[in-house]
Amino acid sequence: MPDDAMFTSPRGLREWYSFLKAHPDEIPLCILMAVLAVPEFFIGLTSEGKRTFFDTRRFPWVARLEQDWPRIRHELDALLSKVDEIPNFQEVQLEQGLLTKDDKWKTYFFYLYGGRVERNCRECPVTARLIKTIPGMKTAMFSVLGAHKALSPHRGPYKGVLRYHLALKVPEPTDGCGIRVGAEVRHWEEGRSLIFDDSHEHEAWNQTEETRVVLFVDILRPLPFPFSLFNRLAVWGISRTPFIVDALANLERWYRKVDKDPLPCPPSPR
Repeated sequence: MPDDAMFTSPRGLREWYSFLKAHPDEIPLCILMAVLAVPEFFIGLTSEGKRTFFDTRRFPWVARLEQDWPRIRHELDALLSKVDEIPNFQEVQLEQGLLTKDDKWKTYFFYLYGGRVERNCRECPVTARLIKTIPGMKTAMFSVLGAHKALSPHRGPYKGVLRYHLALKVPEPTDGCGIRVGAEVRHWEEGRSLIFDDSHEHEAWNQTEETRVVLFVDILRPLPFPFSLFNRLAVWGISRTPFIVDALANLERWYRKVDKDPLPCPPSPR
């Protein structure tokens, strides 16, 4: 497949035309790439596009979640008593096998790019209700990082979303758990939040003897119109890709196995 020169040169456009003429099945993906490029280009021109961490005070809903964090932690504690029933991330999204191959990064999804995991929302109703109040929420899960687990440097695929972490379980010493985004390093504090742009290179680690858990949420990046419209369209397109559709199917299979019977309402993109 040609590279992004399609957006910057006549030669690139000719190469893409020849490629699509020979591979018409790739046209939907290329349309999605073109849509993604619009908000990405705009974001890249602004100072916000270079920002790694964001001031959480800019997001009024953060204070409400921080106030209710003990209620979320209560539901989490019940889940951690049966942690083996929570899938490893690479069992949900096979591509995560590039980052993790063991059982020390587990993910308990509530939403995945708009696809609601009904079974998990029913098991943690308070958390599900609070998540639902977050403006622009697209993905939400408990991210469970085991003792002595490190995630190597990597980048998120798209600048159109921001990542939110609410620290729910941070073992001592608290400086033994951390995250680097770009050149900035932060440490989680229970009941406190971080918001960052995961399209920058980032890595995370837990050097303690216990498990670290955050509520992990992806939200639409605030953008002015019409870039906000392109962004919503792009995220909708991502939700229809095999990367997301296959992950939702993997979740359904996992919980069929765990629950020993079919999900009453399997997750599906909205």
